[in-house]
Amino acid sequence: MEQKINKLRNISKEIDNIFKQDYSIIPYKIEKLIDEILYDDEGEKLLLEIIIERVNNLSNDPDIVDGLIYQKILEKSKSSIKENLIVNLPNGVIHLDSLGIFNYQPLQNLLIKKQFQEADKLTQQYLCRLVEIKTNNKKNWLYFTDVQFVPQQDLFMLDMLWRVYSKGKFGFSIQKKVWVHSNKKWDKLWEKIHWINNGIMKRYPDEFVWTTDAPEGHLPLFNQLRGTQALHYLFKSIKW
Repeated sequence: MEQKINKLRNISKEIDNIFKQDYSIIPYKIEKLIDEILYDDEGEKLLLEIIIERVNNLSNDPDIVDGLIYQKILEKSKSSIKENLIVNLPNGVIHLDSLGIFNYQPLQNLLIKKQFQEADKLTQQYLCRLVEIKTNNKKNWLYFTDVQFVPQQDLFMLDMLWRVYSKGKFGFSIQKKVWVHSNKKWDKLWEKIHWINNGIMKRYPDEFVWTTDAPEGHLPLFNQLRGTQALHYLFKSIKW
């Protein structure tokens, strides 16, 4: 009995340490530690309880660790644990009810499942529809003059969904960060996020990487083949 208590105490300390740290991108050692905790029956139950409590506590902002743990429980855990997670958190770790013009749950569902190519297409559709509402003009892609019509709250929500379910690697704000760190040089940005190969823009979709093995900022694509102006205006809209 004492051995079990000590084991639970040690697992609790490991979980506390995971959540105490502030990550921009989740390191491999933290992901490995989460896997090890989920492999243990008691650790799996404890992590489930904690993630449900954290997400249901509305004072907590969604975190990339929450997103990763949610995904891993769905991927790795026993059916009873998965069912418990889905009953308590059926929509994921981000509450979308009152945020944004649209209900972005379909995008959250795709990102939870790491279906990044489909999520990329849907993100572009949402951005076009947001502009259509304001302009009454049908859009298949965005010009730089359209970006002003994308509400900042919706842009923030789309970006947060991408960040939370990619271990912090994807999202418009991530691309902006890489761009700023590249002295706002577009050619350096394209290289760092792997949108070019030998100076030539990659071909959609086969030459892009649709997993979190991709470099930081690789996704979403957003007007990838249509120059820099629209992306520049999008970056200017990002205040977070």
